[in-house]
Amino acid sequence: MIPLLKPIFQGALAPFGEKLQCAATAPSDAVRIEDLLQHDTLLALMHRQAGFRRSTGSDLRAVASAWTLEYLGALLPPVVAAASVLQHVFPMSASQVWVRLDGDGDPVTFHIRDMGESRAGTGTAQRYGPLLWLHLQPLFTALGELTRVAPKILWGNAARNFESVLDQALALTGAAAPILRDREHLLQSPDWPQDREGRPCTNPLHGRQRVVHRLQEGRHAPLKLHRQCCLNHLLPGERHCGACPLAPQYRQGEDQGEIDAPVV
Repeated sequence: MIPLLKPIFQGALAPFGEKLQCAATAPSDAVRIEDLLQHDTLLALMHRQAGFRRSTGSDLRAVASAWTLEYLGALLPPVVAAASVLQHVFPMSASQVWVRLDGDGDPVTFHIRDMGESRAGTGTAQRYGPLLWLHLQPLFTALGELTRVAPKILWGNAARNFESVLDQALALTGAAAPILRDREHLLQSPDWPQDREGRPCTNPLHGRQRVVHRLQEGRHAPLKLHRQCCLNHLLPGERHCGACPLAPQYRQGEDQGEIDAPVV
């Protein structure tokens, strides 16, 4: 594990911190993200994932979405912890990150060749801009062009991972104010100061999110739904996940015993 991350990723959290490695030379079996996004390479990867997920046919949208959930679940914990808890920015553009994939195509570890720099005192956009615009955007664009999966689905996958990591960071730090500000900017602000071309733009992580109340043991228990459906139900043997906004029991206007709360 990168020594900088060790104070955060202790005990059961250690495997998450170990997903990001730093060395002067990337492993020989790792592929640079920029190269992974080439059409033929990415198509071969999606077909490998489709075989793993027993998905047949030409529609690779659900496969692409499922793969990004694995990708984001491995990449974001160490990167977000560094940016928000430590105010340290690792190099994150698609040309600066390598990934090792297992036999099914899922990410095993990510690799960078230098440690980046401390960005203490800078705003959320300065610390997270490279990750969003130079890594996630080209990744999601390439997957969208290849599989026709809607960008909002992939950004929704990213948002749920950001939310999970930031909530964990808040719990570990006693709700530190800088992390709260990052969470608000990343997940609740509809605008972003500038994209990769330096123009003001819409924040792709922001999205409509509902809270429903389910009857449990005679009480209404709140449940925050995901911003977007991840298409998990389109995979063989799968169904809507427990917080899917398109699950039949949570669809607005249907009498399923759930009560909608205000949108957040």
